[in-house]
Amino acid sequence: MKSTINAKDVAKLAGVSQSSVSRVYFEGAKVSKKTREKVLAAAEELGYRPNEFARSLITNRTKIIGLVMKGVQNPFYPQVLTQFTNSFKQHGYSVLFVHTNSDEIQTEDIETLLNYNVAGVVITDATMSLNVAESFKENQIPLVFFNRKLSRSNFYSVCCNNLNAGRAIAQYLIAEGLKNAVYISGNENTSTSLEREQGFSEVLEEHKISYTKYVSDYTYEGGYKTALTISGKGNLPSAFFVANDIMALGVLDALRKQEIQVPEQVKVIGFDNISMSSWPAYELTTWEQPIEKMVEETVNYLLSEIAEYTGLAESVELDGEFVKRKTT
Repeated sequence: MKSTINAKDVAKLAGVSQSSVSRVYFEGAKVSKKTREKVLAAAEELGYRPNEFARSLITNRTKIIGLVMKGVQNPFYPQVLTQFTNSFKQHGYSVLFVHTNSDEIQTEDIETLLNYNVAGVVITDATMSLNVAESFKENQIPLVFFNRKLSRSNFYSVCCNNLNAGRAIAQYLIAEGLKNAVYISGNENTSTSLEREQGFSEVLEEHKISYTKYVSDYTYEGGYKTALTISGKGNLPSAFFVANDIMALGVLDALRKQEIQVPEQVKVIGFDNISMSSWPAYELTTWEQPIEKMVEETVNYLLSEIAEYTGLAESVELDGEFVKRKTT
């Protein structure tokens, strides 16, 4: 037996033409049930696997989805990556992971995606200039912003309903007797952080309750340092609302270092509901993002657009839920 099995070998064993073998593995091509069964049986016997990249030269598409991610240090996003990988795998697609070092996707990241002839793209915690994003439209490559929105709704996006979440968190704290608050944001330019603050501030303003905003960077270290700065001033708020869980865990450890009691002296609420937030050392009250539903919505859209490209632009927002633990 040859060390490398090709379509010609499969065709010979199955007693069909080489073009028939190609049609079996070409999505959407017409081929009889009998021929398909003969080809698949021969392929299994020989251990044949079709060359995806060779096929992509013909179709100008692979069975690969590009997934662009920046915040790998935030446990929320590796969890997202796992769910996307598993979901796309069930539909016969592989994930090409592209780690970007900047908030805005760089030229080399775009070139990587285009060089691999990806069938679709998911962008998580990064942004993209409109002129670059338009290049995907020109090539009819479906693109989804996940947990992010562009300022203009030219592209499909899937997010948690951050405005409503911020409002619900404020309402809960007010019912608990909130007197003043601190909001610790992540990157100020992201739609997620802006909308969480907007919903939170709207309700506080309605009840004439003040809050102070501090800008961090969505990391544990950022939350830790910010909380030390605030506690060092000696004027603690009655509650912290932190734009993501990993920062909130940093806040909790900083308060613990200062021997400040949570929730007796100050309450702390995070956002995301990463697995670490439920650890006994933290038991963080948080807002859970509906990751499974968000991933499902994203996958369904991409598969639909891959089958028949429409360029549909829509902003989909899904409701999460409040998870109450010991920090409140």
